[in-house]
Amino acid sequence: MSKNRKLASAILDGGFYEFRRQLEYKTDWYGSKLTVADRFYPSSKTCSNCGNLKKELNLSERIYHCEACKNQIDRDLNASINLRNLILNGR
Repeated sequence: MSKNRKLASAILDGGFYEFRRQLEYKTDWYGSKLTVADRFYPSSKTCSNCGNLKKELNLSERIYHCEACKNQIDRDLNASINLRNLILNGR
């Protein structure tokens, strides 16, 4: 059904909606806290070491290179550190 162009976005968006709904339900059930990052939060474009923000970052760049502090780190690891920091700093 997701290959049908007219139905694809509705079906896929519904899946993410259900996933988020389940997460909210489970966190309430267990007394946990769910933090949802903004859709456009630049977790991949921000240096996890110094906070420098890149204007552009191609999907093909798998290693994040910071021009400010010369930090080099895997792109996904960098993004996960930034998301962890978002939770710890409570923003």
